[in-house]
Amino acid sequence: MKKIVLSAIALVAAWGGAIAQPQMSREEAEKQAEALLSKLTLDEKISMTRGYNKFFLPGVPEKGIPYVYTADASSGVRINNKLPDPNMIEHPAKTTQFPATIALASSFNPELAYEYGKAVGEEARMAGAGILLGPGMNIYRSSQCGRNFEYLGEDPYLAARFVEQYVEGMQSTGTMACLKHFVCNNTEFYRRRSNSIVDERAIMEIYTPAFKAGIDAGAGSVMTSYNLVNGEWAGQSKYVITDLLRGRFGFDGLVMSDWRSVYDWKKIVLSGQNVEMPGDEFFYPTESIYDLIAKGELTEKNVDDMIRPMIAACVRFGLYDNINKGERNKKELAANMPAHLDVAYRTAAEGTVLLKNNGILPLNTDHKILLTGRWAKKNPQGGGSSKVKGYDIVTFAYALKESFGSSLEVVEKPTAEQLEAADVVICATGTYDTEGAERPFAMEKKDEALVRLAVAHNPRTIVVVNSGSGINMSAWADKAAAVLYGWYPGQNGYKAIRDIIIGKVNPSGKLPMTLERSFADSPAKNTVPKGASINQAKGNPNEKFFYPFKYDVHYDESVLVGYRWYETKGIAPLFPFGHGLSYTTFTLTEPKILSRGKVKTIAEDKPLKIAIAVTNTGDREGSEVVQLYVSEKNPTVLRPKKELKAFRKVTVEPNKKQVVVFELDRSALGFWDETTHDWKVNAGEYTISLGTSSADIAAELSVTAL
Repeated sequence: MKKIVLSAIALVAAWGGAIAQPQMSREEAEKQAEALLSKLTLDEKISMTRGYNKFFLPGVPEKGIPYVYTADASSGVRINNKLPDPNMIEHPAKTTQFPATIALASSFNPELAYEYGKAVGEEARMAGAGILLGPGMNIYRSSQCGRNFEYLGEDPYLAARFVEQYVEGMQSTGTMACLKHFVCNNTEFYRRRSNSIVDERAIMEIYTPAFKAGIDAGAGSVMTSYNLVNGEWAGQSKYVITDLLRGRFGFDGLVMSDWRSVYDWKKIVLSGQNVEMPGDEFFYPTESIYDLIAKGELTEKNVDDMIRPMIAACVRFGLYDNINKGERNKKELAANMPAHLDVAYRTAAEGTVLLKNNGILPLNTDHKILLTGRWAKKNPQGGGSSKVKGYDIVTFAYALKESFGSSLEVVEKPTAEQLEAADVVICATGTYDTEGAERPFAMEKKDEALVRLAVAHNPRTIVVVNSGSGINMSAWADKAAAVLYGWYPGQNGYKAIRDIIIGKVNPSGKLPMTLERSFADSPAKNTVPKGASINQAKGNPNEKFFYPFKYDVHYDESVLVGYRWYETKGIAPLFPFGHGLSYTTFTLTEPKILSRGKVKTIAEDKPLKIAIAVTNTGDREGSEVVQLYVSEKNPTVLRPKKELKAFRKVTVEPNKKQVVVFELDRSALGFWDETTHDWKVNAGEYTISLGTSSADIAAELSVTAL
């Protein structure tokens, strides 16, 4: 064994900075995979069904199959210093702590996702990783979910547009993307025990479009989720993997389980799963593969069929060849670190959302500022596998000090008198979100009390919220002079937020989810079982000893997720999906049908072109996001009041106008028909709504589907 490990050390380390090579054809990859597979003994094949050393795909190095390192990455590449054998990977001295991906989604700029993915992919190569365990794309169903910050909001269309760009950017570096967590993983409350009971329509319309987009973009791998889906753990579910992922979506790459999330070897092997991760002592199979082969319930061919797609995917991406033949170019990749830092800054700048502003922002730098709150001197980020150390961390206090100098005072526990004496109070508050646990739809009591104290004693209080998802702001949002949602902004994100505060940057972020007034308004309000408390899960992030017990999560809202729920049910949120202010103002006018002599019909082969003018009516340049929603006037099934089907971010100079053109094909009007198990478009009338949020609609057009 020691000889094998040492071989892997040399091979993996050598690949650390390998030059990305064009992917070979699937046919050639499968041919080479078959040749490698033919060299393996049964024992070696069975060893390939489980991960190696916690973060490596399995390998048989002496047979030409080296171990491949997989790195966590939701906010950049996590340097893992807890490997049992740290010598297997030569980690870089530093990696960039990027803003959380929910901040990326808030930019409403998919082109930025390409740059973000490319930057993270380059740092993965520096870290010796062949596969990056991301992006995460589970839909924001509940504001209490501890991993919302890793995802891309509540709307499947929005998430899909970001995922496809992220995957292309990342894989342009030679790093394989791993789409996670497939599927319906929308709670962290005893996540290994949750059974998502969800209908077919919701799966197809809400929870899988982003995965489908990532697959269509060429993602090389998919990670299944911890939870059960309609009664079976996703990582060993034939429906989830073979029928849905491989059958319906045509995915032929590597499927890996999430860490310690499968339990039955017969089901695992026959489900379409390719490797159980991490392959350590915490895995509790009911019977071994050897036992099942001896009983005739599995064959060697079944094992071949299980591991072949994993080998083929690694071959196709050049992971084995790059490990063996790649040149060391860490210096070249390290030279790109300043560019990565720029991507991080721009993500924070474009992703920060100005929710409210009574005119106090932007600030002049001659104000006397009192800075307080949880995140005044600490760098906010989510916990768990996404936690990235970063380097040259910029705190909010440091960033503001650069601009305000001695006019800035940082006070941890300000008195009423100190608050009243300040020209402006900036309260850097929020939450610490992490995988393995839910949190209330609220800040901790001390943080909530501080904000209430500040707004009560100084009407010129700016609240900067750093959180991974929504919090209850109903008690103070109307009293604050301004509210900024900065998410987890990354290692230099506070510079971007500072630049927004002083007006160097004009905010353009939009909410990728709805901010409700009360969690009682949420369709996910009953996720936690009756009588249970989300605090019960704390201290048990791995839930090692709860199999086979489970609890049911009923997705009774079906396709009415996020704004679809609030608008259809007539529940007014605090801030709607797509909302975000600027320091300038915009008007949307002159909606037109450009296609076919302005005929307002849409046929199978005749998409509609729809145009609308965006005018900057203010005195400074700014960016606005035009959002296009569709609704059916006389639906035959339950349908949302409106659904996002297109968006465009445009930058417009003051007193100038820019025309935005959307092309809408007939499929955008469709819904999933559970009778035919296919997409369906009803003939009839539809409404096209154009606006700057789901609630702020400037124009409507009626069209007819033929």
